[in-house]
Amino acid sequence: MFALVFCSLTLPVFAEQTELLQDTVTTVKAEVREVLTQETKNVPGTDVTSLYQTLSVKILEGEEAGRIITLENDYAKLEVGDVFYLRHTIRAADASEYYSVDEPYRLPALLFFTILFVVLVLAVGGLQGIRGLLSLVGSVLVILYVLLPAFLAGFSPILVSILVSSCIIVIGSYITHGFNKTTSSAVLGMIVTVVITGILAMVAVSATHLTGFGSEEAVYLNLNARGTIDILGILLGGIMIGLLGVLYDVAIGQAISVEELHQIAPHVSRRKIFTRAIRIGREHIGALVNTLAIAYVGASLPLLLLFSQSDSSISMILNREIFATEIIRILVGSSGLVLAVPITTLLAVLMLVKVQNPKNEAVGVVRNEEEVLAHFHHH
Repeated sequence: MFALVFCSLTLPVFAEQTELLQDTVTTVKAEVREVLTQETKNVPGTDVTSLYQTLSVKILEGEEAGRIITLENDYAKLEVGDVFYLRHTIRAADASEYYSVDEPYRLPALLFFTILFVVLVLAVGGLQGIRGLLSLVGSVLVILYVLLPAFLAGFSPILVSILVSSCIIVIGSYITHGFNKTTSSAVLGMIVTVVITGILAMVAVSATHLTGFGSEEAVYLNLNARGTIDILGILLGGIMIGLLGVLYDVAIGQAISVEELHQIAPHVSRRKIFTRAIRIGREHIGALVNTLAIAYVGASLPLLLLFSQSDSSISMILNREIFATEIIRILVGSSGLVLAVPITTLLAVLMLVKVQNPKNEAVGVVRNEEEVLAHFHHH
């Protein structure tokens, strides 16, 4: 009896102490001084080969800066002089410690290509390139300091995504293209398209019974947030945010097309300007839809290769959420691009093209243009 009472009193304490005991993990930069051994071995339990190295490294920062240690590496091939992040783990259970390679140090290479990108944009784009960079910085700041905190705070992801997308559209468009009617017509067209695309995305996700857990990062996010984040809403928001980059191109292109057509032929009516601008937009759609689809396929190439080796049928593979999610992204995003053409063109025509008096319209010029257009459609 005494033993039972003793256990009932002490076990909760021990359990609580066990839960509080966590491994101590620190990450610091280190440099490879020497590759002691290097050989190819089979990964245990498989017939896949992997490179194994024994490295002598020098810790570059932290409390152990300057210390030389030896460690095993089977993560990424490293050469003498390579800098990487070293993970130092101290086990809470027995105070044992071990070192491992966390990640290669990639920041210098990332900085080089960032500078190269900026130089190319400035050299080729000039003032417009500078405006584009400012727009990019503004969009990233809005995503980091408005969109993500709003998601984490528990606000509706679909509502937040629409509002943030509209904010990014307004900031990016006016910074890049200036305050004028052409930009305003494109902005209104993009905002209307984003709202319609959001509604379409909700219908598509509901009809296909997607859960938002088609990727590992979504599962980890849900665990870290203890289930407080709407993962399905994040999926919907991601579809709309991913549409913005290509949507800029479509909307601005259509608005400028309307403006240029009206300037070169001010005698032409709104209906005819709309028809000609739609003709330009159709050519644009064909290229952009293909670009969007290929971009998604390129990002999912390892996944496609993995399932191409599966014995499952095509219908079974396409039905999996991880594939169905990407298909919905492509179809809904492409539908938004297609809708952006008539929506933006109509708004641009209403805002930019002045109403002409039919009596003052150059009838002969218009008739000649119609004959040329009819001949083109015939061919």
